Amino acid sequence: MAFIIKPMVTEKMTVITEKQNQYGFIVRPEANKLQIKAEVEALYNVTVVSVNTMRYAGKNKSRYTRAGLLRGRTNAFKKAVVTVKEGDTIDFYSNI
Repeated sequence: MAFIIKPMVTEKMTVITEKQNQYGFIVRPEANKLQIKAEVEALYNVTVVSVNTMRYAGKNKSRYTRAGLLRGRTNAFKKAVVTVKEGDTIDFYSNI
């Protein structure tokens, strides 16, 4: 298993969670929807209604410093938005 890398806890995902009962996760690029669904159900004991996935490409970044122009690239990643059955919730902060 271990297709889920980490949950997405951002302002936008928090708003979507409150309104539409959806949760975001960063997942491994080779994971498919069925594998993501099975892992979320096993980890969080909820019923998954649907899974939407999207791939993000890495972006080129550059900045000017005293040492000169530094260039780099952000990592590419895959995001999954999981819709949970009405009444089920996932608490990301229970382990803290």
